[in-house]
Amino acid sequence: MRWDHSYDVVVVGSGAAGLAAALTARLRGLSAVVIEKTDKYGGSSALSGGAIWVPGNRYLQRSDLRDSTEDARTYLKATVGDRVPEERREAYLRRGPEMVGFFHDNTRHVRFEYARGYSDYFPEHPGGKAQGRSVEPPVFDLRKLGALRRIMRRSELPTYGMVMKSSEFHEVNMMMRTFRGKAMAMKIGLRALKSLVTGARYAALGEALIGRLSLSLAEAGGKIWVDTPFEEFVTDDSGRVVGVRAGGRSIEARGGVILAAGGFSHSQELREKYLPLPTDARWTSAAPAQTGDTIAASVALGAELDLMERVWGMPAAVPPGEPPTFLVTDRGVPGMIIVDGRGDRFVNEAAPYHQFVDTMYAADAVHSWMIIDQRTKNRHIMLGHFPGQPFKAAWLKSGFIKKAASVEELAVQMGQDPIKLRATVDRFNGFARSGGDQDFHRGDSAYDHYYGDPTLPNPNLLPIEKGPYYAIPLVPGDIGTKGGVVTDVDARVLREDGSAIEGLYAAGNVSAAVMGETYPGPGATLGPAMTFGYAAATHIAANRP
Repeated sequence: MRWDHSYDVVVVGSGAAGLAAALTARLRGLSAVVIEKTDKYGGSSALSGGAIWVPGNRYLQRSDLRDSTEDARTYLKATVGDRVPEERREAYLRRGPEMVGFFHDNTRHVRFEYARGYSDYFPEHPGGKAQGRSVEPPVFDLRKLGALRRIMRRSELPTYGMVMKSSEFHEVNMMMRTFRGKAMAMKIGLRALKSLVTGARYAALGEALIGRLSLSLAEAGGKIWVDTPFEEFVTDDSGRVVGVRAGGRSIEARGGVILAAGGFSHSQELREKYLPLPTDARWTSAAPAQTGDTIAASVALGAELDLMERVWGMPAAVPPGEPPTFLVTDRGVPGMIIVDGRGDRFVNEAAPYHQFVDTMYAADAVHSWMIIDQRTKNRHIMLGHFPGQPFKAAWLKSGFIKKAASVEELAVQMGQDPIKLRATVDRFNGFARSGGDQDFHRGDSAYDHYYGDPTLPNPNLLPIEKGPYYAIPLVPGDIGTKGGVVTDVDARVLREDGSAIEGLYAAGNVSAAVMGETYPGPGATLGPAMTFGYAAATHIAANRP
């Protein structure tokens, strides 16, 4: 056929998986283009925390972390188990550090720093590390992107110009409680002042990761095309994928097509088909337009699917007409509980977010309430509001957030039994005074402590007794679906009989997660996404005539 464009590698999707794949291709001497469905590149990765969980990488080896491949292997076995084939787990442990080292050695911008203390999500499991295994990108000046800056997806976090890494936010959240928190807040403030004086456009978290990857790709000669939605695969007579049609153009992929277009979080139809019910596309914090297009097209070629019933869960508050506000740090602070529709606690509120959402479904608590008092509101960052900053007036006026002078009055506004809710709060307050949560063991895990208050005997427990009181409705949100096409150790897409669809690769949330049904640590989404994007391009380079 007549091609409009021809490349060695065509990458569908522009998040961390896609950019890592295209960058690897260019650094290995292949021509590459990234096509993006929307008018902004970066995908859900740009909206994320930007950390990667890659055991044994060079940054961890330089730290004081005492870790080994055997420890990491033991931990994955304890958390992921046999839900994912051992050869894929082993491939991740081997190729992950290889990927991190490759980008460090061959680019000027793809760099990471150890997020010391950001615990594995299950540090008490065999092989788990309370000190953590996550690394995150340093703060990045978006001015370096030039014209690319205008088309990069932004998170628009409500930090009022005070850009901070996840490890810094951990400290800033305690600005009203610790000297370290106050010092970090001052550091962040000075960074904001420097930005105003110099014109720097600092970014952190996922924006910094995407900025660093895309600048490296541009310097390596790779292309990013936005507003180029995938339409269909082009195959030859043998069934090999040889290109795609996208945005009204036919694009040849001489070496292969790498899918990195995310999952189906924004498809209500697919959510209702595969995910636990109830489910709502309005609950997701994934990037727009992730509707499973490439998953469906892959199935038409015979691809096997797995883990389609799973999401990367993230509890969220969803104000009417607004995007979700997901809750990570908010659930770790003391002076807060979460109750179900009957007014009962049902979970360790500080549990890892993925586990929390699973429990919401298991405990019939899909619609839950977070309850805090004014003391908690004054001490900590809650729903993107700084300590003491009033909640949005529209949230209170509309009744989305309930506010009352007493717990009993709050229960009436929530439509619950005042006596029952009072008893639940009193029981929690008793645990808080004694320093031990006898019901759900909040504060027993090192992970719980990361966002807790280190000045308290139990960093995660404090009585709820200083009114007024607030109730915020929560739903089981997500940051992406984790089911998709099944792949092998080289990220090749597989059929149900185990054979590979020649010329077709996948990485990120378009593929079935190597982490199976769980979430071992901060960055266990982006780490595998980048690793298998790297693996796919490396395989193409090794087998390209």
